[in-house]
Parts: sequence; C-alpha cells; structure tokens
Amino acid sequence: MKAIETLLPQRYPFLFVDEIISANRDEIIGRKTYDATFLYFQEYFPGKKIVPHSILIESIVQCGGAGVNDTGLFTKALWGLASIETARFFDFVEPNIPVTMIVKNLKITDKILKQTGTASCEGKKIVDATWLCLKL
Repeated sequence: MKAIETLLPQRYPFLFVDEIISANRDEIIGRKTYDATFLYFQEYFPGKKIVPHSILIESIVQCGGAGVNDTGLFTKALWGLASIETARFFDFVEPNIPVTMIVKNLKITDKILKQTGTASCEGKKIVDATWLCLKL
C-alpha cells in the first residue's frame, strides 16, 4: 500500500488500488482486493456484500492515474476526473476476490489524460469504462 500512496493522493478509506503490476505508455495493469471488512460493504445491498459500481469506476480511474505516474511520464501529476464517457456493468464484485484492472491510454498530453479500462474477477469482465481526466 505504501508504494501506491507515492503514486496517488487518495488515502484510506478512499484509496481503491492495492498494486500496480505493470505500467508503460500504452497499458497499465493493477489489482485491488476488497476484504470482507471493506467499509462500503456495510448495508450497501441488503443481505449481500458487493462493491458499489461507482467505487469500481473510481478504482479503474485510480489505477490509470497511478500507472501514468508510475511510468515517469509526469512528475507526481495530480489528475482529476473530468468526465465518464461510457460505463457498462456486467456483474458484481464480492469480498476477497481480487479485481484485475487493465487500463489503456488513449490520449496523453500535458493537461489531458483519456483512458479506457476494464475490471475483471477470475477472468470474468465486471465493468468497462472510458473517461477523461484533467491535470490539476
């Protein structure tokens, strides 16, 4: 977690990436496991613990930002989510199942970061999205 904290400004309970597995100019791969004590599981969906879809989107966006910072393309840039162009949900994430996020960089400038990504659990796609971030 300490390594991720050097790449992102978010902290518990708003840090939704555990690790960056690989990152280059084209693609970022990261992972997050929401354990059963995850704050946002508490009564989000009565009788069943699932990760809220909005948090899954935030996880993918954070993965993309951490990955871009990890590549060294920017010196600790602070990115803010400006728009979510598309988001599609296919399933739910339950406790203790690692979520793998794959993010592709579509456009990188000194002020704009456009990315697209997917999150999956055990090989099954959970969500895909495309978003735009602005350098703050």
